[in-house]
Amino acid sequence: MKKAALFLLTGILLMSGPVMAQCSLCTKTAQQLGEGPAKGLNNGILMLALTPLGIIGFLAFRWWRSNKEA
Repeated sequence: MKKAALFLLTGILLMSGPVMAQCSLCTKTAQQLGEGPAKGLNNGILMLALTPLGIIGFLAFRWWRSNKEA
């Protein structure tokens, strides 16, 4: 069951399309820069978001695992 859920989650994440993760100010700046730099800015924003989300996910997993064993 756990392996199936992990496989499903991984599949969903890998098949997801491009995500627009910009505030309104970043969007206007990206529009002025052009298509190529706008994609780079969007990718940079997404990469910066992954680190805190990964840390939060790791801490949540550890918390869940320690409460499950108790």
